[in-house]
Amino acid sequence: MQTARSPTPACSGAHHISPSYCEDTLTYRQNNCPCTGWSSPVDAALTTLATVTETPTETSPETPETPEDRWNRLAADIRRHRELYYYEAPEVSDADFDAMMRELQELEEAHPEAVQGPSPTEEVAPSPENSPFRNVDHREPMLSLDNVFSLDEMREWLTRTPAPTYLTELKIDGASIDLLYIDGRLNLALTRGDGVTGEDVTHNARTLDDIPDVLTGTDEFPVPSLVEIRGEIFITVEDFATMNADRQAEGKKMFANPRNAAAGAMRQKNPEETAKRPLRLICHGIGAREGFEPASQHDGYRAIEAWGLPVSPYTRQVHSADEVLDAVTYWGEHRHDAAHEMDGLVVKIDDVTEQQNLGSTSRAPRWAIAYKYPPEEAVTTVESIRVGIGRTGRATPYAVMTPTYVAGSTVTMATLHNATEAHRKGVRLGDRAMIRKAGEVIPEVLGPVETARTGDEREYVYPSLCPECGTPLSPTKEGDADWRCPNTRYCPGQLQNRLNYLAGRGAFDIDALGERAAHDLIASGVLPDEGHLFSLTAETLATTSAYTTKAGTLNKQGKVLLDNLEEAKGVDLWRVITALSIRHVGPTAAKALAANLQSIPVIDKTSVEDMAEIDGVGGIIAQSVKDWFAVDWHREIVDAWAAAGVRMEQIVEASELPEQTLAGLTVVVTGSLAHFDRTEAKEAVESRGGKASGSVSKKTDFVVAGEKAGSKLAKAEDLGVPVLDEAGFEKLLASGPDAVR
Repeated sequence: MQTARSPTPACSGAHHISPSYCEDTLTYRQNNCPCTGWSSPVDAALTTLATVTETPTETSPETPETPEDRWNRLAADIRRHRELYYYEAPEVSDADFDAMMRELQELEEAHPEAVQGPSPTEEVAPSPENSPFRNVDHREPMLSLDNVFSLDEMREWLTRTPAPTYLTELKIDGASIDLLYIDGRLNLALTRGDGVTGEDVTHNARTLDDIPDVLTGTDEFPVPSLVEIRGEIFITVEDFATMNADRQAEGKKMFANPRNAAAGAMRQKNPEETAKRPLRLICHGIGAREGFEPASQHDGYRAIEAWGLPVSPYTRQVHSADEVLDAVTYWGEHRHDAAHEMDGLVVKIDDVTEQQNLGSTSRAPRWAIAYKYPPEEAVTTVESIRVGIGRTGRATPYAVMTPTYVAGSTVTMATLHNATEAHRKGVRLGDRAMIRKAGEVIPEVLGPVETARTGDEREYVYPSLCPECGTPLSPTKEGDADWRCPNTRYCPGQLQNRLNYLAGRGAFDIDALGERAAHDLIASGVLPDEGHLFSLTAETLATTSAYTTKAGTLNKQGKVLLDNLEEAKGVDLWRVITALSIRHVGPTAAKALAANLQSIPVIDKTSVEDMAEIDGVGGIIAQSVKDWFAVDWHREIVDAWAAAGVRMEQIVEASELPEQTLAGLTVVVTGSLAHFDRTEAKEAVESRGGKASGSVSKKTDFVVAGEKAGSKLAKAEDLGVPVLDEAGFEKLLASGPDAVR
């Protein structure tokens, strides 16, 4: 059994062979290719490997492809992939699809005689075949948008389409919807369909809180007798993460992305199933209307909001081409600040009369354009699958892939989440697979492109043994989606990750304990577990390589480590609780436990029921804490740290407490500050009696906005919440709200 590895630059690419494991002798055969590397023996032994070779094929002279043949091939491919995108599972990334569409457009411009009938470049979307829903015509066609992919193309469009005022809007990656209101009542809800005819999903639409059955009017914007309101159904990034985490815990198949989950929800036959998903709506256009003629797109949005429907908080009026380009650049850098997935910025001429003068093609309006950002999904080859072990023993399978550039960086690994999800996705070694990377989120494998299989792919068998220590893996309890290594105390992978975690800024903040040094402490036998951490001395460190000189004496880093450990003994109690690596207990829960129970011994003795009543704790965390203290060697860690002088009680002298200038206030900090990181800013608020919240609402008293502040700043401005810069934040901390109002 062998695994393919991408060749290094020195390799011709013809070898594609990595070390193989012999099950008879339990040994490894040497690489046949000297230019490739291999993973650790234990890791390789526990991974099902496959050969992915490129077999040269004999070629014979072929007749060159004519423009007509090329047009037919591209048109057929585009229609097939468009059908898959809207109604099944896509086989290519958005970028690959866009490239095919652009190739067809260029071909038609160069060879108009090659066009063989209706072109996909003039079509909005495919009509669903064998749809379970009634097909209904839109009152006014529901068009798509033309795209540009560079600032130069954007400049060209702005030059061709000058206007005194534009609107810039985020292009939501969701499912389009057309809502028809007659005399103020919801009459129909249709999918986009092919732009002319959509599917009737009215019953499903009525389950959304964002879609009112009856519109409300105002003196400025009375309800018209008829109006088609266009929008996008979506699931927020936060809700999608929660929904998938719940499905993962229940052993259900996870959704590939928010768009698929939203589109699938709107095409459920049973509205009760639609209602189970956290669907939201943002409106971005008006189709047919009677009794309402807005002067501008902006006025149209004001009317939609007045009638009781949501519009985007990110839409802005701008008054020059330069401002449009600034918005394109800004959202390219802040695309993950939005509450929803977005893949571009839509630019529209604001004046409705000018829109009507410019008109539309059969596919898209001439008065609007979408700037598409680099793709966050790509298709690449799975070369091997491995398993990583986390600090709580969780075994996470991940794919090692042919390097591919996506979302601004080259990706070589992507998570498969857990054994259950890996099995459900059915990814094989050698598969072409769709991967996704969104901002700083860990890249994930969405699933295999099954139609690309050649028959050479190999099934992946989840390992039965821990790749770090060889202990049998298993679920903690029946029905768990996650498999874990039960050798929690001595598994080197778990211990290393626990050391990395407790050395972090959210726990003991030990600068001199990095990943390499932690590995050295474990490998040298100096640290059998973290209980011995505060007992380290210059003598014990002398047996390590990370903390000694070539002469065998303690180096500078070793001295810094001992100083760090001495300082860490006096950290706040919540940091000690965090450092214990109790499952489900992060800094927020640790702070709640420390503030309410005041000491480790009291936490140990408190019942699950009483602990669960603490705000910020709850039943799951309380049970996890109780289970942790029931393990003897966990208690040994606490005892060893206490014996070494680590503070185990919440000791705060009245003189140490800052003035409670923020008592009763809720403060949200967003963006980057020069003198505070996120943890320090939160501590500054909480230590002065305030609540440091992660989301903006009408109950928020102040929003502190640093550099690159995004959606939270926008929401604060929309809600009228006071916004402070860093200087204002420091004044607020020192003197309270009256000083900054």
